[in-house]
Amino acid sequence: MIGLHRLEGFYWVARTGGYARAARAFPYPITQPAVHQQVKKLEGELGVALFERIAKDRMALTPAGEHLYGFVRPFFEKLPGLVRSLQDGDYGGELTIRTASMLLRRLMPPWIKRLVRKHPRLRVHLEETLEPALEELRRGEADLVVDHIPAIPPDVASMRVATVRPFIVLPRDHRLASRKRLPLRDLEGDPFIAYTTGLIGRDLQMQALARQNASPPQTLTASTADSILGLVESGLGWSLVPSLEENGPRGKGVAVAPLTSPKVEFPIVAAWRKDTPENPLLDAALESAPRP
Repeated sequence: MIGLHRLEGFYWVARTGGYARAARAFPYPITQPAVHQQVKKLEGELGVALFERIAKDRMALTPAGEHLYGFVRPFFEKLPGLVRSLQDGDYGGELTIRTASMLLRRLMPPWIKRLVRKHPRLRVHLEETLEPALEELRRGEADLVVDHIPAIPPDVASMRVATVRPFIVLPRDHRLASRKRLPLRDLEGDPFIAYTTGLIGRDLQMQALARQNASPPQTLTASTADSILGLVESGLGWSLVPSLEENGPRGKGVAVAPLTSPKVEFPIVAAWRKDTPENPLLDAALESAPRP
């Protein structure tokens, strides 16, 4: 292994063109003989000459030195800026978050807004998924998964960031629309509008129906909450729509009632790999996460 301090001595000599000038340019006190020793020991470790003397106080890079300088130069030039950004907490870079469609509109925008306000150089890639993207998380294709995950795997860490509750949505002119509390058995004869198979929203619907011992005839499916609300508003049936809002989803032509007796809740978590390398961007995202 090559010592970093020897590469640092080489970098400053290559940048300034001489040992005396390198010693004066160092970011901390060092003598000219010490810089000279760093370079000589580096040349001994590599077995090649990195400089040739072209004047009394002037050194030029050999072809091998040119090759090494091209490699180490970006590191030493960017290092001071990196140190400042770490000290100031202003991280740059990219962060990929996979999340369910039902969370994109309400949960994620204020969260991302807080994050980029604090770290304006951070680029966030927010990607919609149909189911919890745990395999993408394991492969490193996502840094964070935000979703309802019924069973957290042992290799995944998680933090609760929100709670989803299912609400009954009916056409505004439905015969039962004025009720504040509505047993699902009173709706069993009406068409039910479900999420498309494979979507997490459908799983939440089916779990809620099972807890209420309800089995309405399923006649229509849709892939988003907005689509379901549109179908309900048109009078084509009723539905259970998961919502982050305390008063449930909003729709011009629908009536909304909470699902009660028993109360049903589904946690939304932010999940990441337990063995993920140290990542200040991930830490920043978790620090900005909502607290339910």
